Amino acid sequence: MGRILLVEDDESLSRILERKLREKGFKVERVSTGAEARELIGTRAYDVVLLDIRLGDMNGLDLIKEFSGSVQAKFIVITGYGDVRTAVEAMRSGATDFIQKPFSFDILEVSIDRALKEKRLEEENRALRSILLEKDQEVLLETKSPKFREVLETAEKVARSDVNVLLRGETGTGKEVIARYIHRMSPRREGPFIVVDCSSIPEHLFESELFGHEKGAYTGAVQRKMGLVELADGGTLFLDEIGDVPLHVQPKLLRFVETRSFRRVGGLKEIKVNVRIISATNRNLEEMVAKGDFRSDLLYRLNVVEINVPPLRERKEDIPLLAEFFLSRYKKKIRKSTLRDLMSYHWPGNIRELKNTMERAALLSKGEFVDENVCLRPEGNNFCPEEMFSKLPSLEDLELMYVEYLYRRLGSVSKVAEVLGCSRRTVFRKMRKLRERNGDPEKGPFSGSAPDVD
Repeated sequence: MGRILLVEDDESLSRILERKLREKGFKVERVSTGAEARELIGTRAYDVVLLDIRLGDMNGLDLIKEFSGSVQAKFIVITGYGDVRTAVEAMRSGATDFIQKPFSFDILEVSIDRALKEKRLEEENRALRSILLEKDQEVLLETKSPKFREVLETAEKVARSDVNVLLRGETGTGKEVIARYIHRMSPRREGPFIVVDCSSIPEHLFESELFGHEKGAYTGAVQRKMGLVELADGGTLFLDEIGDVPLHVQPKLLRFVETRSFRRVGGLKEIKVNVRIISATNRNLEEMVAKGDFRSDLLYRLNVVEINVPPLRERKEDIPLLAEFFLSRYKKKIRKSTLRDLMSYHWPGNIRELKNTMERAALLSKGEFVDENVCLRPEGNNFCPEEMFSKLPSLEDLELMYVEYLYRRLGSVSKVAEVLGCSRRTVFRKMRKLRERNGDPEKGPFSGSAPDVD
């Protein structure tokens, strides 16, 4: 059965409800004040919180507003001062149900059962999303590359302990996938995996997002908030793009890494959590240390074990598998000739770029195969046919861009003419016109071109 917190300042009613709930098999804790409830909700896990609106020291709706977004408990309001407006306000605040006194215990029991079913459904959905994510990751972790195989072997070894791990690698190489793999292979697999995207948190909010804050800690802090560190208790904390942590926050982060304890912004209470720390970066942290942008002692603490995730161009054996996997979601296929093109491309954006390229091609392709819509950018060239419309080109411009695209892809005027169903001379004239527009009429002859005549 579920675990219930009963918040009711009517001692007689509170005792009766506790007895009846225990008879039904629920585990019950009861308090009479909002302050006691706040302390318990913030530190313990409940399935349902039953609370009165008018408590001696605060309004129960304030508690719902404070915690409904940060805890998984369902809130049921019980009150003797109910009206339509109060009920609407309670539901908007995050309550699951609103029960007006006096009420029968049967009504309360039905409400609790409904809240528990809703909570179980949410947990099942989270578990399903986790399973689907793990299936995706399993494919992303399949490899024929000796370099990436070494990465996985190292990850499996460090997963058995709680040492801090630093993942290094270019953007898009799958550092978060490796971090999740370490978490899944560790004894903490049943605990939370909390991602802190250090590059996306505003500098002035960083400490609050990381460690949380107390109500009134600063202007706008209208309620207490748990930080990401606290949410990771019992699991793994993944500090992505650790090089973007503001310099003024680094001493507090260092202390947390050393002691696994912290204080919320504006708080006096020392909070200790049991977390495993994995960090990731695409930056040269040693250069940042030399420039004074990153603390050397923090780097040493985070970098107990270092894992370098190779870029996609260094594990080209995996490109066909990855490409076909990304296309399988759309029930699309790709030809071997195009796969060879993918393996010869340098992939500056790594797996993320490959994923986006395959998804774009799948969405643009009407048939079973995506080959004609696979757009690879030559080094130093930003041409891509899917972006040709952004500058509102004329019909003639579109024609010339298409001819250029075909020539870049096929490498021969003869092949372009075959695709377009026109003469080589026509293609040559258009290519020459394109050169003139681009301001480079003096380049050499085209491959497979017609004679240079008008």
